[in-house]
Amino acid sequence: MAKILMVLSGAQYWTMKDGHRHPTGYWAEEFVAPYTAFTEAGYEVTVATPGGVIPTVDVMSLRPSMAGGEQAALQEEAVIEAAEQLRYPIAVKDARFSDYATVFYPGGHGPMEDLAYDADSARLLREALASGKHFGIVCHAPSAILATRDEHGDTPFANYSLTGFTNDEEAGVGLADKAKWLLEDELKNLPTNYSRGPMWEPYLVTDRTLHTGQNPASAGPLAKELLAVI
Repeated sequence: MAKILMVLSGAQYWTMKDGHRHPTGYWAEEFVAPYTAFTEAGYEVTVATPGGVIPTVDVMSLRPSMAGGEQAALQEEAVIEAAEQLRYPIAVKDARFSDYATVFYPGGHGPMEDLAYDADSARLLREALASGKHFGIVCHAPSAILATRDEHGDTPFANYSLTGFTNDEEAGVGLADKAKWLLEDELKNLPTNYSRGPMWEPYLVTDRTLHTGQNPASAGPLAKELLAVI
């Protein structure tokens, strides 16, 4: 059975500029929607995190108001509870892109704390880009691209067209003025050809083999787009 690697943050908090640790993790919809699409398509999913730690779901993402209603929240929680891969992740350092049909990075604020600085994840992303195979990154997870910069600040992702969580969306959840840095700003400075769609609506950007999505609503459509080309 062909395998897909899902790389999740292992962080339980995001450190604000005043030192406050904002509780977070991965965003439920951004794992559940792609995981469901991948497994229903017949793929075996492997979960990887920095250090192989068990990932933490952002409890806010399971609130009915965030999940699209009480029934949707219950369904997402049921998928998470049933997904044994979440309880037995491998370490990102042990993952090799060549072992998988593709890699998919879900977001949540967690990647801003760990994947944005993780050298093992950076190596995996460089492998993905060099492989010529398609791969996907959504919401805050494009922060992992920042870690691919070398000592000169150069990255193989420079000038790629992509998207990610917007400054306006960050302001919408009340964290833009508290964050040390904002994803949209950093992606533009990398530099990349960053673009965005309306707040909270699905928006996808594909450049060569890199597929990115703006926000939680983009996770499911991005996974389906990826399945169509791998």
